[in-house]
Amino acid sequence: MPNDLANLMDGVGPFAAGAANVIMQLSRLPIGRGVAESRVDSGRLDKHPIKRFRTTLSFLVVAMWGTEEERDALRHEINRVHAQVRSRPTDPVAYSAFDPKLQLWVAACLYKGLEDTYLWLHGTPDEATREAIYRHGSCFGTTLQVPADMWPADRAAFEKYWDAELDQIEMDDVTRAYLTDLANLAFLPAPLSMILGPLNRLFTIGFLEPRFRDELGLPWTDRYQRIFDSLTRVVAAANRRLPRALREFPLNVYLWDVRRRLHSGRLVI
Repeated sequence: MPNDLANLMDGVGPFAAGAANVIMQLSRLPIGRGVAESRVDSGRLDKHPIKRFRTTLSFLVVAMWGTEEERDALRHEINRVHAQVRSRPTDPVAYSAFDPKLQLWVAACLYKGLEDTYLWLHGTPDEATREAIYRHGSCFGTTLQVPADMWPADRAAFEKYWDAELDQIEMDDVTRAYLTDLANLAFLPAPLSMILGPLNRLFTIGFLEPRFRDELGLPWTDRYQRIFDSLTRVVAAANRRLPRALREFPLNVYLWDVRRRLHSGRLVI
């Protein structure tokens, strides 16, 4: 990763805004149904939350901090898993994890999340840094199945793409229930979901743009917004005071773990 982008991977970002970003990705109905109905049990969040969280963060750190060789190795593993994620002829919604247009949407959501958390934690960057963040964001797509030339040429082209794709957002009862459970951490054991669920729900809905929030159908009030704004200001201020190694935790540990796994020939995904 370029030196001027060192602040991109603050560890607090995925914890605070990660669920919101997943909801954004899965707000396209074929993607949402593909995940909610996935027959690859080893990768299901509701069945193996710790493993799923590890593989998701492993993807993020390799896409952002990894070498080209590491991205190639991870892409090979993702392809192996995604080959199993496709609809059956009798399914009401057709989907395939190898659809590059859907993968481009996933990559675009990841980039938006990256930019939003940077703005939240560090303020508005100068134009050169903002352009560098955008160019590097293309790695999210190319580490999946997205050809490099599908990534919008510049930020203006991206905003045009993003605005058009917002019209494709759609949830049904299956995906809405799955994503509501994600916001509430309903897949965790009861004591944990009861303790952590309300806070996760607040952060999740707070980090969503109104278009996603409305489609999800969860309530949001001015009071919730004030609480969210206060909490995020406190977290950002505290994060800026941490030494870099602590700011990057646990992402720096996950990157070390991925490299250890790749070196020893163990699977990452």
